[in-house]
Amino acid sequence: MPKVELDGLLEAAEAALPELLPLRRELHRNPEIGLELPDTQARIAAALRDLGLEPRLGKALSSVVAVIEPGAEGGGARAATTILRADMDALPLQEETGLDFASERAGAMHACGHDLHMTMLLLGARLLVERRISLPGPVILMFQPGEEGFAGAKLMLDEGLLDGLDPAATRALALHIWSSLPSGEIHLRAGTQMASADSYRIRLRGRGGHASKPQLAIDPIPAAAEIVTALQVALSREVDIFDPAVVTITQIHAGTTHNIIPETALLEGTLRTLSNERRDSTLELIQRVAGSIAAEHRLAFEFELDIAYPATINDPGGVKRVANLASELVGPERVVEMSAPFMSGEDWSYVIQHAPGAMVFLGARPAAANLASVPDDHVPDNHSNRVIFDEPAMAAGAALYAAFALAP
Repeated sequence: MPKVELDGLLEAAEAALPELLPLRRELHRNPEIGLELPDTQARIAAALRDLGLEPRLGKALSSVVAVIEPGAEGGGARAATTILRADMDALPLQEETGLDFASERAGAMHACGHDLHMTMLLLGARLLVERRISLPGPVILMFQPGEEGFAGAKLMLDEGLLDGLDPAATRALALHIWSSLPSGEIHLRAGTQMASADSYRIRLRGRGGHASKPQLAIDPIPAAAEIVTALQVALSREVDIFDPAVVTITQIHAGTTHNIIPETALLEGTLRTLSNERRDSTLELIQRVAGSIAAEHRLAFEFELDIAYPATINDPGGVKRVANLASELVGPERVVEMSAPFMSGEDWSYVIQHAPGAMVFLGARPAAANLASVPDDHVPDNHSNRVIFDEPAMAAGAALYAAFALAP
């Protein structure tokens, strides 16, 4: 691409960022969880209208979509369509950062940086609107609820996000900010970037009774405890370390008081893998191990699979494109090729199954001086109720969004 397209782009983002910081902090103070984010949706829609764009609101969820059309000299017979995404939802956490713009909603917090994602994409949109005459094709701005376990991206696809687009002439980019990576660095890799993410439930049903007479009951609690440890042993014996799987039990619910053996026990957990083959074999392993233990204890056994995010597999061409653009924007020394995927999951995977694209990570590790009551050698990670992000990093993210759309 002509270098002139990138000249001054990062500087323009840095200059404009202070105007958007109040919006980021407003979003942070007012987090919403899941698929219904009416206040967030209204705020994003208003910001898009301020840019002269017409937002389109979702029907089954509080999504927002807007399109930046190229100017008179942009586009062409086979003009590429660019999709840029920001997720919008928060997490069910009680914030303990001590920030003066901390969440004002009990039990909800933007602990994964989605407030920064929305701000970056709005700043990137501002840069593109100002340069629309240079756009090679239309840009779809995708503001998505429900990334945190609700498959919001899939619902947006179901509502027609990509309808009518030619995959061969479509490219897609999502940025994810990360507090543990150095601020302003771009981390990326071709192929699998993030794991598949499944959640599951194991239900055990026996026979309740008096705690003093366990021989007359069929107690599900010992079996539940055995399942937790047996799964880890089975995983270490049956899973190839070069095609890994993570199986974690995160909740166990059983019983009501100290002197009653309960009838049922419920275990909930997550499975993360980097390939479809490993996912299938590990789901079979979980059911086989847990089912056999339940049978040994004379318990009825049920297995339920809930949310299932595919692995996030980056298009190699898209990653190369982002790496080249990022090197020009922030310098090659701040573009890092990841040696291994993250085992966390992302529903952006649904989009790049249909439109070649990538997800890349943007570092936003804050200076130790900005952290209240946190030792210098420990920075809270994403999903911590103490996580803090370095706001200036957003300029690099916004500039990269804009550069990705502007490059022919």
